[in-house]
Amino acid sequence: MGTVTLGVSIAVPEPYGSLLQELRAGFGDAAAHGIPTHVTLLPPTEADAEAVPEICAHLAEVAMTGRPFPMRLSGTGTFRPLSPVVYVKVVEGAEECAWLQKRIRDASGPVARDLQFPYHPHVTVAHGIAEEAMDRAYEELSGYEAEWISTGFALYEQGTDGVWRKLHDYPFGSGGVSVLPQQASAPSAEPAARGTLPAR
Repeated sequence: MGTVTLGVSIAVPEPYGSLLQELRAGFGDAAAHGIPTHVTLLPPTEADAEAVPEICAHLAEVAMTGRPFPMRLSGTGTFRPLSPVVYVKVVEGAEECAWLQKRIRDASGPVARDLQFPYHPHVTVAHGIAEEAMDRAYEELSGYEAEWISTGFALYEQGTDGVWRKLHDYPFGSGGVSVLPQQASAPSAEPAARGTLPAR
């Protein structure tokens, strides 16, 4: 059946997800529209296509043990010069993300793997573009703020066209009535959610 490239992430909900995606494209990152705005839990990972059902079952087990938690983004950071990335910082929810990603990559599970760099939850807003554009992203989003309640994560597959498409949502807890915040749709109804850009 061949192999597939999978990833697991927490979506940045609307209206923030589309806004950051458009800004990323505006900085000149050609990959922006193929990557929904997210916090990575499992980076791009190649797997046997026939193993996908087992991976889905594993993710469902991880989600069952999770509980909703607040996420907050604030300001910018960069991995330069080690890696050409500018990101919005996760200042609340980082510990929960770290716990989840460790469970997902557990050595006993179907997607056990080591990471190239130590895990650092973040939201990428520029990757592999001109230094001047990276600097602009860093400065223009330095005052960015957003917050919401994370209620689950999702499994994505990267197509041959480079676009990441969602395969399945995994709400935390019993999996009963929880609904994950959507991207590229109507603004979230979550009353506690807010997102602001610095005045220009």
